[in-house]
Amino acid sequence: MTAIQATARPPRGRDYSRRTAPTRRGRRISQWPGILFVTPATVGFAVFVLLPLVLTVYYSFTSYDLFSPPQGNGLSNYHHLADDTRLRQTYLNTAIFCVLAVPLNVGLALLLAVGLNRRMSGWLRVTIRSAFFFPSLVGLIFVAIVWQFFLQTDDGIFNYYLGLVGIGPVHWLSSSSWALPSIVILDVWKNVGLAMLILLAGLQGIPRVYYEAASLDGASAWRQFRSVTVPLLSPQIFFVTTLYLIGALKVFDSIVVLTNGGPGDSSRSVVMYIYEKAFQSFDFGYAAAVSVSLLVVIGIVTALQFRVSRKWVHYE
Repeated sequence: MTAIQATARPPRGRDYSRRTAPTRRGRRISQWPGILFVTPATVGFAVFVLLPLVLTVYYSFTSYDLFSPPQGNGLSNYHHLADDTRLRQTYLNTAIFCVLAVPLNVGLALLLAVGLNRRMSGWLRVTIRSAFFFPSLVGLIFVAIVWQFFLQTDDGIFNYYLGLVGIGPVHWLSSSSWALPSIVILDVWKNVGLAMLILLAGLQGIPRVYYEAASLDGASAWRQFRSVTVPLLSPQIFFVTTLYLIGALKVFDSIVVLTNGGPGDSSRSVVMYIYEKAFQSFDFGYAAAVSVSLLVVIGIVTALQFRVSRKWVHYE
């Protein structure tokens, strides 16, 4: 045995092939930073989400008017849901709003994103992108107040330009036929920019090699959009659709400012109805039951979306 081999051999009785396992005390110390980081979010979720949810479910089985202790009434509030014609009208209004606002937001955002993804000068792309995205940065209440003046019957800017082409004044906010479409127009103007930015980011992540291969195969621009862009952009489209659909089911602020649910109940949403029952009629028990029904509807719609997405959403 050479001298080098002799010095390289470790002393007998000590096994250096095994790493020393961390002690139990060391593992506890290493867990504290993670616990400290997640504690604020966990406490916030428990106080502001979980606790209100539990209390809402509890109050939905009671008669509670804020001035006296809640009294249990079993399923009486839920039985009243089936007989409430105003609740059916508010659900219908909310459904119509979703059917109009969500496809318009996502469809226009997709068209804008595809247009901005084409070759153009940098300053022009930044200007157009900023112009469409800026409304989403402004508070919805302020936007709705401004649009309330735009949609006035006599002095509104919309009717002014319609009058220039010979179209009579439209009762945007005082007509049961136009109140809900007016809110949809505001919603699309306010929110299409954010969806456009998300889809544009997804488009910029698609490798150009796919389009080059499609062009070599003789695919037209429409064929490339349908067979390359939409499948590769489907995760972002699904995300935006889910986000905007849940938001549309909870629409509240813009309706309060523009129409206050009127005329009659023609533009009243479910969340507005919950607010009315809770803070105007002080029927907290029934308002909680309506809230639980809306939570169930949102859960079912979201579950259906994820179920259907398996057929058209493609992940690389």
